[in-house]
Amino acid sequence: MRAGASSRSLPVRLILEPSERSPKHTLFTADDKLQQRLAPHLQRVLVVDPQPAAVKLLGDLLRSITAAQILTATNDQKALQLAKMIDPQIIFVEYNGPGMDGARLARAIRRSEFNCRKAPILMVTGEATAQAILGARDAGVHEFLRKPFTIKDLLRRLEAVALKPRDWVEAVQYVGPDRRRFNSGDYAGPRKRKSDARKTPDQARVLQALKIVRAAAGALDSDWMQARRALLAQTSDLQKAAVAVGDMKLMEAAIALGRQLPGDGAVDRTALNGAIRDLLTFMPQDEAGAAKAA
Repeated sequence: MRAGASSRSLPVRLILEPSERSPKHTLFTADDKLQQRLAPHLQRVLVVDPQPAAVKLLGDLLRSITAAQILTATNDQKALQLAKMIDPQIIFVEYNGPGMDGARLARAIRRSEFNCRKAPILMVTGEATAQAILGARDAGVHEFLRKPFTIKDLLRRLEAVALKPRDWVEAVQYVGPDRRRFNSGDYAGPRKRKSDARKTPDQARVLQALKIVRAAAGALDSDWMQARRALLAQTSDLQKAAVAVGDMKLMEAAIALGRQLPGDGAVDRTALNGAIRDLLTFMPQDEAGAAKAA
């Protein structure tokens, strides 16, 4: 760039650090390919932030990637209305601000009946503290993007949430992507529970599902809608895991539980509780004993 030239005339995605400019041809080709892969996932984007300047910056960066339809909201209430109406493919939320709480909004979307309840949520903020990052993770957020950020940072997060899907956890206390694979570059904590190293992936999957069934059984009266949704999700996961581990009795028990959760009509609570008890007999003895001791 000649002296005195303004960087404003350049497309946003071409503003690179000096060390990133070579080899030019290879880098741009890689970026172009990534943007082409991301484009189908960015047709409808919801940005929730009370700061107009931050909304404009993010919108400009997104439009430099693809011709996205970007809708904005400045508070939780408006964001929920738009989320229900437009069914966004990706949602950006500010951590906090006047009239909004990013973690609270993420939890509300995850527990809603919206079509977008499983859409990737990226939390954007300048407050990249451990408390904020872990709070975002536990609210069901996919990724954490710290301000100020570059187009490279944004592309990296978008690639993680759109092109590297994570398992979905439908529990009672937590609804969202599997937290053991929290991808944030700002998160340096443990990514897996210690117990995971002692089990095969399928065994760990069975154990997690059974724990969720146990928790859901305790929430049937206090949070019926989410407890039922969690139970239905686990019956499906357990059937798949039963095939993988070769346990047909486990599959039969999971199917039996699913039969007690009809889409409409009254639920026979006695039969439902019995199906839950039968399924929980597959809980490993050490886990069942720990639950009783607690």
